[in-house]
Order: sequence, then C-alpha cells, then structure tokens
Amino acid sequence: MVAPRVSEKTKIFELEIVLTEVVPAVRRRVQVPGEVDLAVLHEVVQSVMGWTNSHLHEFEIVGRRYGIPDPDWPGQDVADETKEKLFRLVKAGDRFGYVYVYDFGDNWAHEITVEAVAAVEPGVCYPRCVAGQGACPPEDVGGIGGYEDFQAVLADPDHPDRAERLEWAGGPFDPHRFDPDEADRALEWLAWRPLAPTS
Repeated sequence: MVAPRVSEKTKIFELEIVLTEVVPAVRRRVQVPGEVDLAVLHEVVQSVMGWTNSHLHEFEIVGRRYGIPDPDWPGQDVADETKEKLFRLVKAGDRFGYVYVYDFGDNWAHEITVEAVAAVEPGVCYPRCVAGQGACPPEDVGGIGGYEDFQAVLADPDHPDRAERLEWAGGPFDPHRFDPDEADRALEWLAWRPLAPTS
C-alpha cells in the first residue's frame, strides 16, 4: 500500500461512519487525508470499526461502484478503488451516494458522511479516530438478524447456548463498549505525518 503525499496543503476529511440498522448504535468519526485512495479508506474503515478484513467489500459513491475488480468477470462494472482519490469524489456535506458494504453474506452496510474538510494540524498523524460509539459486531455473526440473536442469547444468563456463544466470541462481549484510544491505535499502521513545509 502506497502512502499518499501528505503536505501542509493537504486537506483533511472528517468522516462519520455509521453501521446502519444496528442496535445499539455503532459509529466512528475519523480524520483522513483527502489524498487517500479508496483502497486505503477501506483499510481505515476496517481498522477503526474493528472488522478483520476477511470478506469482500464495495463502495458506492454517487451511483458508481468501487472495489477490487475481478479479472474473471469483466462485465461487473466495479471501478478500481486504488485509482480513485477521496478528494476527487466527495466534498464537505456529502453523504456517500449509497454505502460501504462489507461481507456480502452478512451485508454490513456503513453510511459515510463527510462532516468537514479542514487544514492539516501541524504534528498530527493521520488517519486518526476522534470519536465513536458502540462495539463492532463479531465477524460472521449472521448480519443484523444474527447479531440481534447473539445479543439476546448473551443477555440471558440461563440460555443453553450462552457459554458456547461467549466462547465463540472470544470471551465477554459488551455491545456498548467503545475505547477511543484502542480505535486510534488500530490506525497506527496506516499513519502518516504531514511533510514539513518547503521554503
């Protein structure tokens, strides 16, 4: 993955990412350089939400689909996400034309809104997470319906499947839990510090 050239002239896009139709609410607010391509934005969403990047994904922006084109399916009409920069596609106030979808089986739809476009803050590493709410559902839980069932089982201490579900989830699970520092740390592997100004 190639890091974008981030200079003092770079614009920073503040995005709100909302996992749609999930209760309790799951959302993240991130700041990313406008020069990132959609492939990098995909990695940002995966990292900050808490997904494991083990399924297919796709963006739809203003009626156009972006993702990883399949050479064995030339008629799929999916633009290459590595060739599209964020700042060329959206502006402040825009809501992505549809969503970012992850895992075509569970069909997790994320609504992404451009909350603001601002100047680089000196000394700050981007991307970064600045706010959030709620835990990411476990991978392969079965989509919205499966996640509702999963939470119902965990909420019932007498449910016969509770111990098995807890083990499958890797231990205790709190759907309200969100740790901003943990979410921000998840982005460190993508972080770039803006280049120093040139004279």
